[in-house]
Amino acid sequence: MRALRPLKIDLHVHTRFSRDSKTTLEDVILYAKMRKLDGVAITDHDTVEGAEALSREDTGLIIIPGIEVSTRRGHILGLNVTTPIPKGLDPAEAVDRIHEAGGISVAAHPLAVYKGGLSMRSLSALKLDAVEVVNSSVLPFSLLTFLNRRLSRKLGLPQTGGSDSHVPEAIGLAYTIIYAESDVDDIIESIRKGATVPEGEPIPFRLRLKKLREG
Repeated sequence: MRALRPLKIDLHVHTRFSRDSKTTLEDVILYAKMRKLDGVAITDHDTVEGAEALSREDTGLIIIPGIEVSTRRGHILGLNVTTPIPKGLDPAEAVDRIHEAGGISVAAHPLAVYKGGLSMRSLSALKLDAVEVVNSSVLPFSLLTFLNRRLSRKLGLPQTGGSDSHVPEAIGLAYTIIYAESDVDDIIESIRKGATVPEGEPIPFRLRLKKLREG
């Protein structure tokens, strides 16, 4: 059996289609390649427009369509989702909608309540497929990374990582090593099975300040 090449993919990227980002699709392609990523998941807030637009481009990258759903009690990533999912749903309904759309649900920056992260109580009651344990935008980065790794083990769920970039320079600061073929369906299945290694570093303060200035 042929060994799978590890893929380096940032599973949490925002574009100008998110209300709080000015990153263009061209920026995504440029910085993803600069960071030597194999692909990105476009997870704009409550819309799939950015993912749809980039999927039509000849980028030389693996583009995973996705969305970050703003539920009543926190944010959930839907990966491999091309169907719009409305904000304001109960978390359990949002997870069901993601699954009905053929995607997998990932707890976005859990425990980072100030960012809309789901609480421990909410997480344990949901049929999630994975937990984002490395997110470059959270503070304090090291502590939340540690707590989220422990949380994922407690829940028995696979781990992912993503930059949660809202400025181009942050793309690829966190990512997931995924052992899969270079197609979206196989990547999603590998995440579901836990064939992942999340890695990364925090967004530097100069980039956080840039986001605040541009926001």
